[in-house]
Parts: sequence; C-alpha cells; structure tokens
Amino acid sequence: MTNDQKHNEEENLLNADVPKKFINAETGEVQIDLLAKSYNELEKHLSKMPKKPKTSEDYCIDCSHGMFEADAEINQRLHDKGFTQDQAQEVYDLAAEKMVPMVHEISADYKADAEVEKLINHFGGAQAWKEVSRQLLSFGQKNLPEDVLDNLSSSYEGVIALHRMMKGDEPSLQRANAKNTGQVNDAELSSMMRDPKYWKEKDPAYIAKVTQGFQNLYGK
Repeated sequence: MTNDQKHNEEENLLNADVPKKFINAETGEVQIDLLAKSYNELEKHLSKMPKKPKTSEDYCIDCSHGMFEADAEINQRLHDKGFTQDQAQEVYDLAAEKMVPMVHEISADYKADAEVEKLINHFGGAQAWKEVSRQLLSFGQKNLPEDVLDNLSSSYEGVIALHRMMKGDEPSLQRANAKNTGQVNDAELSSMMRDPKYWKEKDPAYIAKVTQGFQNLYGK
C-alpha cells in the first residue's frame, strides 16, 4: 500500500465519524470551518445550561409554605440523579401541591372514621347510632343555622353537644319572634356556638355566656 493510499484510507475512516453536513459533497473533504462553528455554538449552549450543585447540601430549597422542610436524604438522592437546583425545587413544589393535600385528605378521612366509631360506642352500637343520627339531623335542620349544624356535626364533641341540645340540656337556637333584650344578637350566638370553647373545650364560663345569651334573646 502506497503512502497516498494509506493517507486516503485514514482520511476515509476519519470522515466516516463526521456527520455528512460537515463534509463537502463534491470533494468529500471535511469542512473545518463549519465544524468549528458548530462546536462553538454547542459550547455556548452548554455553558448556559443549569448545572447540578457540587453537593446535595448546596441545594437551596424554598419551603416557605410551612407544610414541610427540606430533607437531607431526599436531597442526596436527587443529587445522585443529577438534579439541578430548579429541578430539585420542582420536586418539592409538586409534593406541596399534590401529595400533602392528599395526605391531609386521607388523615381527615381516618379521623372522621375514628369519630364515628366513638359515637357508635357512645350511643350503644351501630343501630342505635343510626337512629340517633337521624334524630339529630332532623332536630338540627329545624333549630340551627346550616353553618352551625355543619360545624357541630363535624366532630364527636360537636355531636354530643347537639345531642344535649336535643334532649333539652342546653337551649336550642329556635327561630322566634321574641324581642331581643340581650346584648348579643342571633348572628353573634351562632358565631359563639361555632367556637371550640363552647362545643369542644366546654369552657364553663363561655358556656354560661352562651346560655345567658339564649335566655336574653329567646326568653329561655
């Protein structure tokens, strides 16, 4: 093999790895100027691309929503996968947007089930609770504003307070034509009944204040 043949073979092998757009279709030679220009543009593009931090501790995660905080183990796993700062932040943002509300919903459902179980035990079984709940709903719809009824029926303590009202142990919030001679009006009493101090904490002083308000407003 002559030197020229050897040179041509080496050149052909080299050109085989070069994209066709950089090879002159007529001469078969590599167009160095186009190749250099493309390389420079690629370098510029790569220099603008976000880079992952040197270590996972360099992530600056914004958790100002207060629902959770950045986790070192999670950050390390994200860093091992090559996540940039923006990509890591997006993972946390998605968790706050999608996962946390889902967990809260599941937790609320679990709490509701537990509250119902307590009521079933309190009233002596599922069948007894079914009848009591029917009576409470009927009583509440007749005697309480809708928002107050919703608030009371959302917890064990609220249902027990509603049951005491139905039995007459506490004054009911009936609509009446009685003249308001007290210092609180109907809307204020409704608001006071929504306060946990009345239906959950059972603050004696607060309960007395609500009871006095009923007596002043309705004469009961």
